[in-house]
Amino acid sequence: MGILNVTPDSFSGAGLYFDKSLAVEKAYQMLEDGADIIDIGGESTRPGSEPVPLEEELRRTIPVIETLSTEIKAPISIDTYKAEVARRALDSGASIVNDISGLRFDPEMPEVFAEYKVPVVIMHIKGTPKNMQQNPTYEALIPEIMDYLRVSIRLAMKLGVEEDKIIIDPGIGFGKTFDHNLEIIKNLHEFTLLEKPLLIGPSRKAFIGKILGDLPTSERLEGTAAAVAISIFNGANIIRVHDVKEMVRVAKVADAIKREMVG
Repeated sequence: MGILNVTPDSFSGAGLYFDKSLAVEKAYQMLEDGADIIDIGGESTRPGSEPVPLEEELRRTIPVIETLSTEIKAPISIDTYKAEVARRALDSGASIVNDISGLRFDPEMPEVFAEYKVPVVIMHIKGTPKNMQQNPTYEALIPEIMDYLRVSIRLAMKLGVEEDKIIIDPGIGFGKTFDHNLEIIKNLHEFTLLEKPLLIGPSRKAFIGKILGDLPTSERLEGTAAAVAISIFNGANIIRVHDVKEMVRVAKVADAIKREMVG
């Protein structure tokens, strides 16, 4: 899954693809590099970020989706927790919704999935993007995340979302400390007990920069590669990344080694 942030304030590549033509060009480049899914987001969810008004998020994302959906065959995902953005994106050609709130922030979001019956990425978050990194604490990290995901899965299915269209994401960096992120990746295999495709997004995250001596986001490529390889080995099915070409190569090698070990 290639990340395409059409925002002026993303933590990674701030404002680089805020222009529609640049965003479309970047999407084509990611597809050429091997992306299977293009994930388009119009609101930064970096720690401390403020919510973006509905109309502004629509203004940023819908024109890009409308253009790409008529020109590419790869599925387009809309990265949003707002039901109206999801609905408009699906009407414009998106076919997946990536909801960082796990259907919790907007009470109308489950209705969108019941109506459109499209795949949904259900992610775990503790708090909101604005406050999620203010001393997040857990009594039992992995069990609490799994319980959160189970509730969201049941909610989705109750409203008619087909079981095989639900994807889960433990939410690296979303209400997690440095140690929490490492614990999630180490124990990622436990999430396979939920019997859903598993997505993980470690790309350029702060924990990688910290391990490597507080490197900026632009210098976290090798660290991301390590996290991606280990995540695949531990059960990840979908990797959400910025550097598609490089991570496609990492994934191919990790997959080959994993197949050889289990085969």
